[in-house]
Amino acid sequence: MSQIRIPNPDPLLAPDGRLAAVGWSPQPLLDCNLERARFYPLPFRWLQFLRIKRWDYYALFTPKRFFSATVAHLGYAGNIFVYALDWETGDLHEEGQVVPLGRGVQLPRNSQEGETRFENRTVRLIFRAAEGFRHVQVDWPGFRQGRGIHADFRLDCPPDHESMTIVIPIGRRRFYYNRKINCMPASGYLRYGDEEEELRPDRALGSLDWGRGVWEYRSYWNWASASGFLPDGRRVGLNLGCGFGDTSAATENCLVLEGRVHKLGVVRFDYTPGDYMRPWHFTDDEGRLDLTLFPFKERLARTNLGVIFSEVHQMFGRYQGRAIADDGEVIAIAGLIGFAEEHHARW
Repeated sequence: MSQIRIPNPDPLLAPDGRLAAVGWSPQPLLDCNLERARFYPLPFRWLQFLRIKRWDYYALFTPKRFFSATVAHLGYAGNIFVYALDWETGDLHEEGQVVPLGRGVQLPRNSQEGETRFENRTVRLIFRAAEGFRHVQVDWPGFRQGRGIHADFRLDCPPDHESMTIVIPIGRRRFYYNRKINCMPASGYLRYGDEEEELRPDRALGSLDWGRGVWEYRSYWNWASASGFLPDGRRVGLNLGCGFGDTSAATENCLVLEGRVHKLGVVRFDYTPGDYMRPWHFTDDEGRLDLTLFPFKERLARTNLGVIFSEVHQMFGRYQGRAIADDGEVIAIAGLIGFAEEHHARW
């Protein structure tokens, strides 16, 4: 397929609410001017804020565990959640809060700078983005019946560190603007109960899923991601996705090697819905990707509030196979821990 690369900085939305550009870029170039969204006719335009979705999802891969923290605003509600998975024991615990109308949820306009924040009497999440790094702080003393979880770490993200940034339409007026950053070296600490883990950049890597847009009420997607190290010490990551929107201009599929994006075309997710512990196989349309994820743990997250519904099957496992970089180097991948998911939503 032909991939359209966005060449210049521009507003995301034109004055009439349509996307000013579609495609992908290795750096965020578009100003996320959501105030121009025009997907409802004039008499109902005041309701648009209920349909705009925004989130910052941070993930951390350490030698001991996976840790994730999210601040999201779904228009009608805020969604705050944190979870942690121990690689050795398989112990997984998740807690979240739903905040009516997103009161107290703060999210920046763009992904390059600014502060994401939510704080109340029981939990405090602060994500700061600045030139060259990102700072994540999480304090949830009551997590897991008072065991508590606390994180304070820095993710190195210099200006030349590339990311998978994509802008695609969903129907005539809806859209998806997303930036995914893999393989950011982490330093700081993660404390879970009485156990504290020091984070070192040669052993721990972070990633970010930064999303803004307007989806159809009924939505479905697949996503796969990983951040880790090759035997020679180089940082390697994956970002793969499909399932919604018009990806004829670009997909979000890529290999990430030492902070550089190697763009892939269409990727097929071959798995068995309903039997998610079976291997997942990934191949692309150009013969550059042949990977299998062997799951060892399922995270099932389900919310059913009637008109609002979400079900995620996030499978953690080890990737085996190969990917070919832009210069033709064959990257052998063996035992790289990551995840793949299936997500259904009415939102």
